[in-house]
Amino acid sequence: EHSDYPVDVVKSLSKVGADLDVDPHKVKALRPDLVIASDTVPGHDRCIAALRDEGLAVEVIAPRSLADVANDMRTIGRLLGVPERGQALASAFELQLSNCSQPQQSSPPVLVEWWPKPVIVPGKQSWVSQLLRLAGAVNPWESHDVESLPVQPSEVIEAAPEAVVISWCGVAEDKYHQHVVQRRVGWESVPAVAKGHIFPVTEAWLGRPGPRLIEGLQALQHVVRSIS
Repeated sequence: EHSDYPVDVVKSLSKVGADLDVDPHKVKALRPDLVIASDTVPGHDRCIAALRDEGLAVEVIAPRSLADVANDMRTIGRLLGVPERGQALASAFELQLSNCSQPQQSSPPVLVEWWPKPVIVPGKQSWVSQLLRLAGAVNPWESHDVESLPVQPSEVIEAAPEAVVISWCGVAEDKYHQHVVQRRVGWESVPAVAKGHIFPVTEAWLGRPGPRLIEGLQALQHVVRSIS
């Protein structure tokens, strides 16, 4: 139900449920040769188990790094019988990452916000930490060996991010309201809030492991330039 790109492709496809509430019976009714499933947030494992219980052939993709994302492109190409296309896509992705990389002499801390209440941010096991480094910034929580974690106001104040990037998962970008961040009790002294450095970046560019992460990297580079 959340699939929205490419628009001309997905608009005519059958809907089988939200990403955390996939209906395995609807999937089976489509008689797929293969189900490619994501395992990137808590709850995906339950969906995967339900699909396998239906006797479906399921391949699980669970990237944590940019290298994983590229390798998954190769894997999917191979699974679909077009390994050369997967290789070409992965190579182009890796080349774009290399070309977009513009590390700065100083790396401002940038908070990327997956969810507003509680505030959830990426950790070490997230490609976003790498994207921030490539953009010339740093994730204040990149040393936490997890995919994501909730943070308290005191932790945000201590981290003193120079920018907050709103990228709420499963929320349309037109509902990314800056005032949600600005009105938080205790955040008044956070540099990003005090300076109005709050930027919306669609979750489609940061939270979905695929070629459009390049657009996410470019958006983060714009954030870094804006606060420099």
